[in-house]
Amino acid sequence: MPDALPALSLAAVPGRRRATLDLAREIENRGFPGIYCPSLADGVSLCGALAQVTQWIRFGTSIQPIYTRHVQDFAQAASFIHETSGGRFDFGIGVSHAPAMERLGIAAGKPLADICRFVRDLKAVPRAGELPRIVLAALRRRMIRLAEEVAGGLVFANGARSHMATSLGVLGSSSRDGDGFFIGNMIPTVVSDDVEAAKARNRRTLASYAALPNYRAYWKEAGYREEMEGVEAALAVKDFEGVSRCLTDRWLADTTLFGPAAKVREGIEAWYDAGIKTPIIVPSSVNGGQFQAFEEFFAIW
Repeated sequence: MPDALPALSLAAVPGRRRATLDLAREIENRGFPGIYCPSLADGVSLCGALAQVTQWIRFGTSIQPIYTRHVQDFAQAASFIHETSGGRFDFGIGVSHAPAMERLGIAAGKPLADICRFVRDLKAVPRAGELPRIVLAALRRRMIRLAEEVAGGLVFANGARSHMATSLGVLGSSSRDGDGFFIGNMIPTVVSDDVEAAKARNRRTLASYAALPNYRAYWKEAGYREEMEGVEAALAVKDFEGVSRCLTDRWLADTTLFGPAAKVREGIEAWYDAGIKTPIIVPSSVNGGQFQAFEEFFAIW
């Protein structure tokens, strides 16, 4: 799939929301196939706006934590966006992580059971209207299997490319190879000729993820036990800078993209080859914020 354009991750922060919608129009005009909105802001509201300001591009939440609103509210909002966008919306959902939910005063339950219940209850909401495709946030094999059973796709965040054959091996061939089942991955990406600075930027991005037990368990399974045990030792003594030092170049090259344009493009192709149908680029920059990062990423095409 030479030179296939990936999807892009887009967040709307206070004070830049109108500019973010202008950026979404530019993403569509440049021919990128998708926009996916992370949980760090109100992705559902952003998707509602995308339904109005774009014409053909597919978009979705990636992901929306299931605990932050009542399921009836989610059903109404998801159906509204699905209908007004002409069926272009993917409702990506997940349980997030216990520390993030605890900060909101939310007591999360068992991930598999809670997701099953949420999807069942979402589909049972009366008079909500037709629902969009549901996509589950997944890392490990049990959630991947569940996505095939109850949803229309799955999305990783910071997945390990070398482990994808194992992860996706639990899916049936029609899900792996067909067009209807969504398989995405959010990939932290820095385009820069200064490779060391690009790696350092991605390390800063992923250090907070390495502090999460679920991610460490996944990366251990993917072959990075030594790195993750080093992270755990650093966390035990509150050596937060030490967390980044444990994130080796080998691990970084397997979970992120960084470096000059040609290297980043080659990396995107490698993600397609690994079975990810929709790579979702999460741009960062060594020179500025989100808008600068998008300009640098646009330039490689």
